[in-house]
Amino acid sequence: MAKTKTTVYIDDEVLRAARILAARSGRRDSEVVEEALREYAGLAVVERVRSRNSDLSGEEALKLAYEELHAMRRERRHQASSG
Repeated sequence: MAKTKTTVYIDDEVLRAARILAARSGRRDSEVVEEALREYAGLAVVERVRSRNSDLSGEEALKLAYEELHAMRRERRHQASSG
């Protein structure tokens, strides 16, 4: 998969946490950030569905992934408001 260099501005605390996580897991900072973005954007779900050798088309896998992503976000909002 092709990689593109980019610049983003994030909170110092978030960057520090990403660097610590990367160091503890033996990965690069960029790998930790990319993994987090993939999870948040729902791309990780698409990859998991496709890796199951499913009969779903790419469009169906994407639809399922977004349904799961929205359900997860609803659950998080509910937990935060119940908190």
